[in-house]
Amino acid sequence: MEQKITMTDPRKADYFYEEAIKTLRTNIQFAGRDVKTIMFTSCYPNEGKSDILFQLAKEIGKTGKKVLVLDADIRKSIYVRRYRINQSVNGLSQYLSGQVDRKWIVYSTNFEGVDIVLAGPSAPNPSELLEEKAFDEFLEEKRREYDYILIDTPPMANLVDAAVVARRCDGAVLVIESELVSYKVAQKVQRQLQKSGCRILGAVLNKVDTKKDKYYSNYTKYTK
Repeated sequence: MEQKITMTDPRKADYFYEEAIKTLRTNIQFAGRDVKTIMFTSCYPNEGKSDILFQLAKEIGKTGKKVLVLDADIRKSIYVRRYRINQSVNGLSQYLSGQVDRKWIVYSTNFEGVDIVLAGPSAPNPSELLEEKAFDEFLEEKRREYDYILIDTPPMANLVDAAVVARRCDGAVLVIESELVSYKVAQKVQRQLQKSGCRILGAVLNKVDTKKDKYYSNYTKYTK
């Protein structure tokens, strides 16, 4: 029996943001036929990776593709609160710890083509849970069912969870907040991803102040 949840997206319409997400979608689609399982990470918390991942999932879903959003941030997930999920749900941590079967953690959403696996309750041993064989089995099964699996992971600067997930992915996208992350820290995270053997598909510069950017400032004036 299909499980369903209703999600409310709090993001307001933003032309430049939406165009950037469409560009990201196109780049992902041209990454190659075998690039299906893609992780999103950042250096620090609150750089916007979760929102970018979810907006990308919605855009891919609109093209007729089937997308699974997998929240692997079982330390500090934000999905239930941000998207106002007002019902009891099972999550990844419960499956990996043997509390529920994997068929009970996948939910269809009210967004076209988008299903989701929520993180579940916070666990004291996230990296060990993500090392479980059960995680590999779940990903292998879902690769056959979905066109894309987009995995939301914790920041990489100080945690190992994302590196554990990276070894199971076809590619990684690093989200970097403009004017927040130093070159040194970004390079450190890049090296961690490379050591995992995961292909780095690219980086997304987020939270750019368009008023400071000459190109976008001029474009905004032109479109008015």
